Amino acid sequence: MSKKNIPLEERIILALDIDNPKKAKEIVKKTEARIHFYKVGLQLFLAGGFDIIEWIRGRGHKIMVDLKFFDIPETVKLAVAQLNDRGVTFATVHGNDPIIRAAVEAKGDVGLLAVTVLTSFGEEDMREMGMTKSIEDLVYFRAKRALELGCDGVVSSGLEAARLRENLGDKLMIVTPGIRPGANVYDNSDDQKRIVTSREAILSGVDYVVVGRPITKAVDPLSVIATLQQGISDGLEDITK
Repeated sequence: MSKKNIPLEERIILALDIDNPKKAKEIVKKTEARIHFYKVGLQLFLAGGFDIIEWIRGRGHKIMVDLKFFDIPETVKLAVAQLNDRGVTFATVHGNDPIIRAAVEAKGDVGLLAVTVLTSFGEEDMREMGMTKSIEDLVYFRAKRALELGCDGVVSSGLEAARLRENLGDKLMIVTPGIRPGANVYDNSDDQKRIVTSREAILSGVDYVVVGRPITKAVDPLSVIATLQQGISDGLEDITK
């Protein structure tokens, strides 16, 4: 269980997974009373570039740049270096040891998160790829190696977080997507397979939860945020009991 002192308003990283900078700004303005951490992924970055990052930072919020860098090591190194001195809190990277080493070398003031296994990836996908180990084993191996190589943390499903926290310690930053407001909520149209609630994530040792569509597509986004934050608060309270 993580004991980091993180403000409640920063525990949820709101994923701005849209292709319209104007719409992204509207969402930020609509939610910033309760959230101070936002994720810019490939879609929005290609549409808005560094301008949207600077705009969000200019409003006093934190930024996670989720571009999942994956290329030859030198290219990754040069790409990660572009994020230095821009007020970026977290950036994500995929890859093997040489790629991660290159990213770590260039990360500067950016917290580097290694992607373990995407939350859209299920056990059946492992079998189709000929892998015999469980997702939990693969996540643990990748997280352990990323920490050894100098990453600040990992992106992991909440289903694997407890093992990471117990075995890799409190130093590791765990950021978890695939968060849903209700217990075991799963919609067949949802591309997330390994999902948990915000309370379950916190109890498993997660530091930050990444939430997108449940908030951005809600009729009342602030109400959904309040529900998720209550789950986080409940989890933190349970930890201290």
